[in-house]
Amino acid sequence: MTTLAPERRGSSRRPAAPATARVTLMRTINSEWVKFRSLRSTWFSLLGALVVAVGLSFLFTSLHGHEIATRGASAARGGFDPVQMSLRGLMLAQLATGVLGVLFITGEYGTGMIRASLAAVPHRWPVLAGKAVVLAVTTFVIGAAGSLVAFLVGQAALDTNQLGVGLGSPGALRAVLGGGLYLTVVALLGLGCGFLVRNTGGAIATVFGLLLVLPILGEALPSSWSTVNEYLPMNAGMQILRTTAANGSLPPWTGIGVFAGWALLCLVLGLVTLRTRDA
Repeated sequence: MTTLAPERRGSSRRPAAPATARVTLMRTINSEWVKFRSLRSTWFSLLGALVVAVGLSFLFTSLHGHEIATRGASAARGGFDPVQMSLRGLMLAQLATGVLGVLFITGEYGTGMIRASLAAVPHRWPVLAGKAVVLAVTTFVIGAAGSLVAFLVGQAALDTNQLGVGLGSPGALRAVLGGGLYLTVVALLGLGCGFLVRNTGGAIATVFGLLLVLPILGEALPSSWSTVNEYLPMNAGMQILRTTAANGSLPPWTGIGVFAGWALLCLVLGLVTLRTRDA
């Protein structure tokens, strides 16, 4: 049996202090990515968005293509936008990505895990920034891929009536990539509302209100106030999907910029709430 040697008197050696890793934005992003990919809601929401976008694209283009073909070629020249038609499914797919953005943060508030996150990252803002980066990159990659598939499926359906266009058609590539960008902004809008409201039901209701209810209320305004409709979130953002000009609408990049401004506002308000209120 061995015995420990007694410690020498006057020895200057002390037990080593435990090493602590410095909190950085990249480490926070990596931590948020682990959380994000571990959630079932992540993959259910993204899969739901893809199925809706592609399925409705085929349905809408098939029905409208047949209708235009029966009415004659003159109907096809009457403002018909084959690219936008094939991306109509994104109008419902956006609901899934909006919910995804909300659940990414409200799930932590619901389980109390947010306390551990904020204890590990005391400055707090990297938590929001890390979630925003992970959510934006993932949603854009999958959203752009889904937008491309929806475009190809839709144009294949329109080709049966000689109405389809290629990806090289003017504005087509911008609209397809814009579909991924639009879904990304919707997800960030949901994330901002989640940080601001901190409750899943309330945050989802807020997102749906901004996207779906505001345009309805805008239509009820007097005609002299019609310009307001152009700057409402969904009305502005959806212009990125158009390849033909529309009266009373913002240009595509201006529209998506206005929509991004709405999302940025929600994120800023969410950050203020995160830094000024206890978890």
